[in-house]
Amino acid sequence: MTGPDAAEVLDLAGIFVFALSGALAAVRQRLDVVGMVVLAEITALGGGIMRDLIIGAVPPAAFTSVGYVLVPLAATALVFFWHPQVARLLPAVMFSDAAGLGLFCVTGTVKALGHGLSPLHSVLLGVVTAVGGGVLRDMLSGQIPAVLYDRQLYALPALLGASVIAAAYTAGLHGAAVTAGSAVLAFGLRVLAMRYGWRAPRARGVAD
Repeated sequence: MTGPDAAEVLDLAGIFVFALSGALAAVRQRLDVVGMVVLAEITALGGGIMRDLIIGAVPPAAFTSVGYVLVPLAATALVFFWHPQVARLLPAVMFSDAAGLGLFCVTGTVKALGHGLSPLHSVLLGVVTAVGGGVLRDMLSGQIPAVLYDRQLYALPALLGASVIAAAYTAGLHGAAVTAGSAVLAFGLRVLAMRYGWRAPRARGVAD
């Protein structure tokens, strides 16, 4: 498998997992199949679309290959027909979601750097790539985006991975090892946060 093919497979795998979380959220909101499709597609592709529109990479990558649309549809079908079974696998889905978070925050940052953005702006867009779809999902569901209030360490691991890859690229360090290492750092922090219940701090004096 060549490098680009491997990268596309990893990208589609992350999209599939994010789409699963979107479809499961639609079921929890008691939405119909149309709502499931919309939330799955938005969750999986929303962050990347926002990134591409901001950096002027048009059409966005999500519209350049039919696979980017079909994979969320496949995830939706899986949840539609086998929701109880998929729901029982939620820990595995969350673990895979953490892997997708690590992958997307790094690839989003690298793409922004490649379009000439500063390291700081590239880091911000890396985080947007990783969490933007979930934010759009929650907004369409009529909820405050979970990343803003439930205190789970989700955006912070993405910020870590994006910052490390941006710093490495700024220092002239490139290559698969640097990319993988940055993604693993974000993934590891997210998994540890889930395992030990780590939470983002509130303002001093605000009760839990």
